[in-house]
Amino acid sequence: MSLNIEAIHNENVKTDLPEFRAGDTITVNVKVIEGTKERIQPFKGVVIQQKNTGISKTVTVRKMSGAVAVERVFPVNSPRIDSIVIDRNGKVRQSRIYYMRNLRGKAARINEREA
Repeated sequence: MSLNIEAIHNENVKTDLPEFRAGDTITVNVKVIEGTKERIQPFKGVVIQQKNTGISKTVTVRKMSGAVAVERVFPVNSPRIDSIVIDRNGKVRQSRIYYMRNLRGKAARINEREA
């Protein structure tokens, strides 16, 4: 990579984010703009996967909204992401837990990992 592109990458990468992995329950605080007003909307769910590293890193978060599952992909270094808070550390064996999509109710619970 050229020095100019590398400098742009380095200045836009967020360094204040916590370490989390698949199975963790996180709250992603997203800046939402409605007309001229801006507010912060939390999205709390389980991390299904993480992709890439550096500036293009994304995280897929899944939550249940009533009986409907909602998955959302967040670019971690986006200026729209205000903060990420870890609520619970989950204990899973895989780095991409797509099998959660087929589980319902108590079967979809994830045990807690000890610090």
